[in-house]
Amino acid sequence: MTRHRTPLVAAAVRAPAKLNLDLRILGRRSDGYHELRTLFQSIALHDTLKFIRRPGRLTVRSRTQAVPRDDTNLVWDAAKILWKSLGRRGDPQDVAVTITKRIPMAAGLGGGSSDAASALRGLCALWDVSLSLASLQDLAASVGADVPYFLNGGLSLGTGRGTKLRRLVDLDRYWILLAIPSFGVSTVSAYTWFDRAGVQSTVRLPRDWRRRLSGLRNELQRPVVASYPDIGVMVERLQATGASYAGMTGSGSSVFALYRRQTDAVSARRSVRRTGWRTILSWTLGSAEFDRFTVLEEQLPR
Repeated sequence: MTRHRTPLVAAAVRAPAKLNLDLRILGRRSDGYHELRTLFQSIALHDTLKFIRRPGRLTVRSRTQAVPRDDTNLVWDAAKILWKSLGRRGDPQDVAVTITKRIPMAAGLGGGSSDAASALRGLCALWDVSLSLASLQDLAASVGADVPYFLNGGLSLGTGRGTKLRRLVDLDRYWILLAIPSFGVSTVSAYTWFDRAGVQSTVRLPRDWRRRLSGLRNELQRPVVASYPDIGVMVERLQATGASYAGMTGSGSSVFALYRRQTDAVSARRSVRRTGWRTILSWTLGSAEFDRFTVLEEQLPR
């Protein structure tokens, strides 16, 4: 549905990263994807997307050289899918998108997917279109499996390909220590290694997982560590700092640790520093904080 109001000249939105606190793989689907059961958790580490109205073909820019500027960028993909859904022909038009990149790429933190979800919201604003959350989530799912989550945020249970979502009661705030190596891990390779390993999934989380986070697990971690032992070494180093939980997120290569107190996370950061690894401090975002954190900032003509 199209809105009729004073057109925006610019808008900006933050695109938070995510952790997979828990990831269980229940088997392969008939469409070639895997059936998942995962706990998504938003964190405050974020990219920022700015949208500026200008005539001509849509452009995507970033000062981070590794960010694609063409249709291989999920922001471009989201723009094309939204544009087509509005019944418009040709390439998306009349907006320039600038991405300020802070989320490490190819690290299991969902930066590209979060940018795509934020692009759907920002482009709706600049193109003066109002869509329901359900409609946006349908479009997001056609961009990528975890893109709908970034319209949802907070602590959510993802099933199916990860596109079926249910918001859960928030965890207490945890401080996050991320450790990111200089190498990435291919998602396709990670799932291939999992299939070859013949891992038997445990479908259900322990009932007391909120009180005992040690019950969490990532079933991709073991096969990925077999090919990248340094990831396993870093998880062990983080566990040794007294973290409530430490593990790999998504298909890697990032690993994370959860702490109740900021001082513990800061202390752990000093103790696990290692050549070839980057460390970042962040914190979890509950559902209400996620909603405030991702409010679209709009600029009208003067």
